[in-house]
Amino acid sequence: MSESTESTQPVKTVKKRAANWRAILLTILVALVVFALSVFSGYQYAMSSRMNAQQSTIQKQLMEQYQYALVDIQFARYDAAKQRLDFIIANNPNYPGASQTLTDLLVKMSIPTSTPTLVPTPTPNPSGAQGTFATAQQYIAAQDWANALAALDQVRKEDSTYQTVQVDGMYYFALRNYGYDMILKQGNLEGGIYELTLAERFGPLDNTASGLREGARAYLTASSFYGINWQQAVQYLSQVASGWPSMWDGTMTAAQRYQIASMRYGDQLVSQGQYCAAVTQYTNASTIGNLDTDAAKGYNQAYKECYPATGTVAPTSAVVATATTGGGSAPTATTGAPAATNTPVPSSTPAPPTDTPTP
Repeated sequence: MSESTESTQPVKTVKKRAANWRAILLTILVALVVFALSVFSGYQYAMSSRMNAQQSTIQKQLMEQYQYALVDIQFARYDAAKQRLDFIIANNPNYPGASQTLTDLLVKMSIPTSTPTLVPTPTPNPSGAQGTFATAQQYIAAQDWANALAALDQVRKEDSTYQTVQVDGMYYFALRNYGYDMILKQGNLEGGIYELTLAERFGPLDNTASGLREGARAYLTASSFYGINWQQAVQYLSQVASGWPSMWDGTMTAAQRYQIASMRYGDQLVSQGQYCAAVTQYTNASTIGNLDTDAAKGYNQAYKECYPATGTVAPTSAVVATATTGGGSAPTATTGAPAATNTPVPSSTPAPPTDTPTP
């Protein structure tokens, strides 16, 4: 009996060791799996961040190309506009307005034009580049930027080496002011952006012109979201309305569009139950003008939900100190509104000082 017991002990020991090794291997395997999952999660997060950054960069490029395409169409540069639109659609087939703009462009390109559109040029001056240069100066003094630019182009055609520094400076001045007037006076945002970009080739833009160009770009971006995504429209229009409230695109100013977008975004937030956020949007809209019927109704509902009425607090008894003859004070309970301060009443009125103090 003892021999059988002794013979089974090594077998149990081996089995126990094997079980321990299996447990150790299982633990190691689980740790490796967890480590692999963490590494994979980090990789996925890094790839997601990188993809988001790429998408943001591509979106900005597409927006700029679309703006340039509109400018090319305006100046009848149809081939360049088609290349830009093809690039946009290849990267984002659903880009707002790109497909429709390309369709309209193809229709224009298929229609033959009997009389080409010519850029107005000044009357050739017999005195050559010097006389045309003087004509360009007269146009600049009269703030006739379009004819000034045409005269400067004529100077370069007649003599490309004539007063190069002065001509470059006049180009910058005329392009900068022409783009500025296009945006603020004519409501031609795309054309103004284009002229300011050309001016930047001759020198850096000043802060006013650069800010105006960024505002025009933000206005165009907001217009692409207007009526489609009110949140994005409000985000971009708030930037324009704060700096350039009178900027317009031929239909409405930035402030007017911002007011309407804020009201419609507030209506959307009310429908989603986000009442306090809706109150903020309605308040922003009311600083520009009166709310329309739908917005006023939504504001009343949102305000009641965000700031519900509270019950009246019952009055509590307050302890007021009353004077006693012995110089002390005994607290007595009074019913009603609490006293503003619990200032003890002095026990006696001090006598006034004598004229001559007694030592």
